[in-house]
Amino acid sequence: MKLKSYFSGTVEAAMELARKELGEDALLVNARPATAETRHLGAYEVVFGSLGGSPPAMQAQPAPGGANRSAQDPVRKDLADMKREIERLSKCLSGARMFASPASEESDLCARLVANELDPMLAQAVAQGAPLDKFFEVDATLGRRGAGRAVIALVGPPGVGKTTTLVKLAARYGLASRKPAQIISADVFRIAAADQLRSLAAILGIGCDVVETPVALSQAIEEHRLKEYIFIDTPGLARNDMEDGMDLARMIASHPEIDTHLVLPASMKPADMARVIERYEIFQPKKLLFTRTDETVCFGALINEASRRELPISFLTNGQQIPDDVEPATKARLMEMIMGPAISASSAPPVRSAGAAA
Repeated sequence: MKLKSYFSGTVEAAMELARKELGEDALLVNARPATAETRHLGAYEVVFGSLGGSPPAMQAQPAPGGANRSAQDPVRKDLADMKREIERLSKCLSGARMFASPASEESDLCARLVANELDPMLAQAVAQGAPLDKFFEVDATLGRRGAGRAVIALVGPPGVGKTTTLVKLAARYGLASRKPAQIISADVFRIAAADQLRSLAAILGIGCDVVETPVALSQAIEEHRLKEYIFIDTPGLARNDMEDGMDLARMIASHPEIDTHLVLPASMKPADMARVIERYEIFQPKKLLFTRTDETVCFGALINEASRRELPISFLTNGQQIPDDVEPATKARLMEMIMGPAISASSAPPVRSAGAAA
């Protein structure tokens, strides 16, 4: 993929220059104000990509004796991932062009979506008519499909609200449904973390166990096999703690009943969010759960990662109130957060409802 920057006084003018040179198949990669060093070229810099062949300098050359094979493997993987992403988006774009809006409206919508931190290629596809809800999925069910009960584990970095969210889910789906539920804490990293969870569980009238090892966690799950809901709290693992959590990650990833939700704050920077998700792949999460939606106005990163990782979004939380500040994720709600009420209503397929999207 070739990348080229275009400078102009407006984003729209730069986009026109790019399309004239690269054609209508050019993909918008980024749009940003020009830096102090390039301001003399224009107020804005718009980066476009072309799917034409790579220049010879970029083509991989065979290494003598295979000495550089290990260094080339990650590059090949990145290129393969990029190729799959481009092919997926190209299919959506090809179907969207017949419904394309006038150029000015298309550029304006694309710029607003990029400002909301939606991936530029997704933003371009949506601006050209592709439904936003085509790029991500939601799944607010608890438990793995086909399992006889719901065993839910929340994993994620420190301070993202796992424990509070766990209690909200336990109160809303365990207590409120009057079905037997159990909370298990595997968080022995934080001082007094288990005491806090025990206190909250006691207020709700839900049992709470504390386990110190992955083997003990597995045994506790089996001991409570008659409970219809089991909610598992896990320690918040920072980057330097991941090695300490490897055994727990393997146990959770391999357990046939555990429905693992990776908990992330909606206010996290997109680049940081991508790195955290990559680190937590060892847990093999099945869904993404976003907290702190009340602490940001930019929600594009939620869709970016759900689309890129092919993981559905399960729940959204927006405060500390138990059990009120949690809602099942729906496509209608997420589209409204990204595009605004008026735009999302006009863009959504008419046959779908918020309930059906959930």
